[in-house]
Formats: sequence, structure tokens, C-alpha cells
Amino acid sequence: MALAATLLLVACTKRFEKLNTNPYEFTEEELQAGNRLMGEPLLQAQLNLLIYNDPPVAQLQQNLNADIFSGYMMPPTPFEGNNNNANYGLIFYWNNNPWNVTYGNVMKSCKFAQNKAGSKFPDFYAWALILKVEAMHRLSDIYGPIIYSHYGQPNMDQSVEYDSQQQAYYYFFNDLDSATKILTNLVNSGAKQRFKPFDLVYKGDYTKWIRFANTLRLRLAIRISGVDKEKAKREAEAALNHPMGILREQDDIFSVDISPVTHPLNIMCYTWADLRMGAPMESILTGYNDPRLPLYFVPVNGSNEYHGIRQGIKIFAKEQYSGFSELAKLPKKITFMTVAEAWFLKAEAALLGYTGAGNAEENYRNGVAASFQQYNLSNVNEYLQNNTLKAAPYTDPRNSENNIPAGNPHLSTITIRWDESANTQTKLEKIITQKWIAMYPEGQEAWSEFRRTGYPKLFPVVINNSGGTIPTEKFIRRLPFPQIEFITNPKAVERAKAFLKGNDNGGTPLWWDMR
Repeated sequence: MALAATLLLVACTKRFEKLNTNPYEFTEEELQAGNRLMGEPLLQAQLNLLIYNDPPVAQLQQNLNADIFSGYMMPPTPFEGNNNNANYGLIFYWNNNPWNVTYGNVMKSCKFAQNKAGSKFPDFYAWALILKVEAMHRLSDIYGPIIYSHYGQPNMDQSVEYDSQQQAYYYFFNDLDSATKILTNLVNSGAKQRFKPFDLVYKGDYTKWIRFANTLRLRLAIRISGVDKEKAKREAEAALNHPMGILREQDDIFSVDISPVTHPLNIMCYTWADLRMGAPMESILTGYNDPRLPLYFVPVNGSNEYHGIRQGIKIFAKEQYSGFSELAKLPKKITFMTVAEAWFLKAEAALLGYTGAGNAEENYRNGVAASFQQYNLSNVNEYLQNNTLKAAPYTDPRNSENNIPAGNPHLSTITIRWDESANTQTKLEKIITQKWIAMYPEGQEAWSEFRRTGYPKLFPVVINNSGGTIPTEKFIRRLPFPQIEFITNPKAVERAKAFLKGNDNGGTPLWWDMR
């Protein structure tokens, strides 16, 4: 009972004003009233996909790794004497945080709700599966092998076994398949939507959760398409041909409502001045004259100019670069999947020849249009017809050593307009470049797609403090297993190393990473 109460009663927002009393005063019967025993843990799981109310932890959970590695953002702050994740001087205590938050705040809550729901509450059971996969695939895409199928099942020696990343992905597909079947049956039978009071994304709409699960399944299928072609095809086609489809309307966007709390990136940027625009964002968005630019970032000192910071450079003091472009303030919600992403996934599926994927060009154009619609922009046709604009050379006004001039191989030359006569690789680069723009500020997914495809072209670090474990030209591929596991689960984590394609360091590619 103490475990249940601890899981349920941890927040301090307006949603929990009536619950912020001694948790041990609640009986299980009271918690079951209104399905709270299952609903409150899943509410917490949504809020902690990216921890919403603890910006210092959120900064270490994602911002000081994936948000930087994706090219979206860069801190002007020379953390740890300018020897930190940004220049591959990986800081172990930082890199425990994605693991700790996901297992402590999401996996635990989902498994608790899943176990309580059982067969008696199939809707909550299915919902828990979807949230669990959303959280745990993100974690696997950081570290590789993770604890998934063996979670909560210690061995005789109290170690808990890891799944390889391939095994974990297969479990993800199985869980999404189960969840969509359950919810589809409930929709078809006209079942009452019971988890609405706890749903911070779709307000209890089972159909929208099915669409999200299908799109998530498609995302994961495309992710493994280079390494496991037959499995990828089967899973992608199952998602594409489901009768309820994938994300398609703007209110299908997967955003967690965190109001009244502000977005943690706003705190990092404005309260701490620890976050600014990334140099690749400046290069691509200014080069394309992209109308999303002023909706993503703020011009420098009231001018019409935007400046981003290149990753992994010499920074002696925060004041050097703190005057560069801030992020435009984000709303009180955290977005993990857009409708635009769904269209770009379909576009790539079409390139791969998957049944139900449609036409690549049409999907590409719809993806850009969906992103424009998300930001209430109307000039999408003019943008899509442009065949001359390219990423702009990058100039660092503080240090010319950081410049990326025209002709540099790391400067993208891809244009916007679709060219049906282009080769498949050029088409893929167009799709992923626009997908990268549209997914902002979701750095985790952007970093994963860059590692998988090499697109969009990003700028390598100038300073590499990895001691040779991360080749500069190949970029960082993963985070090493968290140090907490070597203390609390040493035998299992040592065995998990055998699942890797190399040593346990940032230079070793994940299973699906074929570059």
C-alpha cells in the first residue's frame, strides 16, 4: 500500500490539491474509486516522459545530451571547466539521469498500473503498454540494451537481466500490437472511455491513442529498417494498414499538458541563460528563409539576425555566447510526436515500397504542410516550390575557428522542392531534413534520426574530450551504461556489454545504427 501511495501522490500542481495529504490515509478501496489506483500512476508517467516540474533534472535527462547532439540547441555555459557532454567529455553523474527518471517515474508507474489493471480493466492495461513503449524506446535509443522484459524479476543473485536492443524492440512491437487490438475492440464495441480524468494528451479518446500507437509502431519500424528489413516491413505495414490509421489531424499531436507549470526549456533558457540556438539550426533555417525561424528562436538584440552556437567549441565564460539567439518561449505542454512526423514516416515508408504507404512526394509535401499548419503559417506552397535555397554557411562572430564555410562537406546542399528524378538518397535527405525541422524541440527523436540516417548534415565538434573513444567525424552514437547500474546491478550490466557492437562508450553504434 505504501508503494501505491508513493507512486500516486508525488506532484504538487493544481491537479493534486485534494490529494496532497498523508498518502497512508488512503485505503486501496478509496484509490479504486474512479479508477484512481491505475489512473494516477499513468498520469504521472505522462508527466515524466520528460520530467515536467524539475528543470535541473530535465536538463540532465535530455537537454545536456540529445538536445545538443541533435543540433537543435547548445549551452553557452562552460560546464565543468568546458569539459562536458557537449565536447564528448562525458560526465557520468549527468548521464545517470535519463535512466533514473525513466525507471523511477515512468516504468515503475506503468508496470504498477498494468499489474493492477489486468484483464478486468483492459483499457488501462492497453494505455499502460503504450506509455511504457513510448518511454522505454527513448531510453533504449540512448543506451542500447535496457531492462524491459525482466523488469521486476530479479535473479537468485538479485541482478536483473537486460534485453538486447533487438529483443527490446521486438517486445515494443508486441506490446503495441496488443494495445491497439485491445483498444480497437473497445472502440468497436462502444465501450465507455474510462481513463479520461487522467489523460493529459487525448482526454480519454481511445481512437487517438490507437493512432498514436500505430504511428509509434511505424516510427520504430522505420528505425530498424536498415538492420532488420523483413521485421521492419511487417511492423510498418501493420501500422499503415490499421483501419484507424496513424496521426493525421492537428489535434492528434502527442503533447502532454503540463499547465500550470512552464516548459522546463523556458527555465533553462531564460532563468538560467544556459540554453541557446544550435549552429545547425541557424544554418538551415536562415538558409531556407524558413518562416518557422521566428517561432522557434529569438533574433539577437532586437535585430533581424540569428546566431547559433556550434557544439563542442572553446568557451571560457558564459558571457561569450549568452547573447546568441534564445529559444522562443514554449507553451505549457511538451510535444513528443507531431502529425508532420507521421507524414514523413509515410514518405520514407513509400521510398521503401511498403504497402499502404502511398506516394513519397505527396507524403513529403503533406509533412511540410502539417508543420506549417501546426504554427498557423500559410505560405507553404511557395516554400515547397523553392529549388534554390540551401543551408547557409555558418559564421561564428566570436571565433572564426568555428566557421563552416561554403563548400565544407558538413554543410548541407539539399534544397526544398521535391525532385522525382533524384536518387533515393537525395530524397531521403530531403525527407529527414524537413522532419528534423518539424520535430523541434524534441531533441531525442532528432538525435536518433541523425544517427540512423546521417541527416540533416550537422557540424562535428571542434574540441573532442573523449580520449579517442568517439571519432569526431562519426559523432557520438550513444551514452555509456549509467554508473548507477555498475553499483546496483553489476553482474547484469557486465553481461549486457556483450550485446553491444563494441566497447561501452559513446563511440559504439546501437543495434539499428548502420552508419
